[in-house]
Amino acid sequence: MPATPKPVPPIPSSTDGATLPSAKPLSDRQAACLHWSAAGKTSWETSRILGVSESTVNFHLRNACAKLGVRGRRAAVIAALRLGLLGPVKA
Repeated sequence: MPATPKPVPPIPSSTDGATLPSAKPLSDRQAACLHWSAAGKTSWETSRILGVSESTVNFHLRNACAKLGVRGRRAAVIAALRLGLLGPVKA
């Protein structure tokens, strides 16, 4: 008999009673960098929008990842949205 796959548990959300790990609050600049990243902007594009260097944008994104306990900007965007740290994003 073939093995039956195990069901995958759903990802907890803030509305189903499960709790997500608490994260440190993001700075205004970290939230801004995540916002533009969520909108599909590159670090270079975000740097031009915010008037800072590209390395500064990457610095803030790395710090946001560390605060949220994730690796990578996509994971940070998802974590911040789930925790309610980012508002709605319009591309």
